[in-house]
Amino acid sequence: MSELRRDDLQNGYFLWQDPSMFCFGIDAVLLSHYPEIKDGDSVADLGTGFAPIPHMMHADARRRGIRIRITGIEIQERAALLAERSVRENGLDGDIRIIHGDLKEAVSLCGAASFSLVVSNPPYVKRGSGLVGKDEAKAAARSELFCTFEDVASQAAALLRPKGRFAMIHRPGRLPELFGVLKKYRLEPKRMRLVCPYADADASMVLLEAVKGGRPGLKAEPPLIVYHRDQTYTEEVLRIYGGNTVSHRDADRKS
Repeated sequence: MSELRRDDLQNGYFLWQDPSMFCFGIDAVLLSHYPEIKDGDSVADLGTGFAPIPHMMHADARRRGIRIRITGIEIQERAALLAERSVRENGLDGDIRIIHGDLKEAVSLCGAASFSLVVSNPPYVKRGSGLVGKDEAKAAARSELFCTFEDVASQAAALLRPKGRFAMIHRPGRLPELFGVLKKYRLEPKRMRLVCPYADADASMVLLEAVKGGRPGLKAEPPLIVYHRDQTYTEEVLRIYGGNTVSHRDADRKS
């Protein structure tokens, strides 16, 4: 077991991570800033890992002077324990709750129609597709080892109140499948934004927001470009990171 890492999130909070498992990357950062959080939102993060998304969303809410409550569900006990430690040491016990449990049982754990917003950074690789490595913790972050996208979408739909929102990040190559699954559970895709590493490169990720029981009509937003050609972040990504270019460590990102 490797030495723990205490990462400064550059937003007033820090995060405990175990590099031998998996560490959050830019996908979690982008997702945490994609949905527009509203005062009083009740948020569920399915597959929260070390809880980077709850901490970043809470920091954004605090900056805007609004109050939100976030529940993170994580199946791997060590990750859940470290997430709880971060929450406790950051003084966020009243606003962020971590549940060690299977997201496939999220409704049993939290109750139906309990949230106005559900977010998830699910595994990108379909079960049985591609090489995901022998390390279970990292494999679980990258591939559908413990859950499928349909598991995530079905639980998100059941957790949401009518007109509640489901925000996620995934791979563009799976968009046809994602749309089909979302619609199956009455999660109507309303916003989509492709994420491209460079201005002239194909998209590597896609941000999506769906509304439970929403009317058909998808808005395709301008692509988000991550890097300039000199490997520095674009101005938009710098704004997302709060202007700090070293506020994350990408070594174990899923992509």
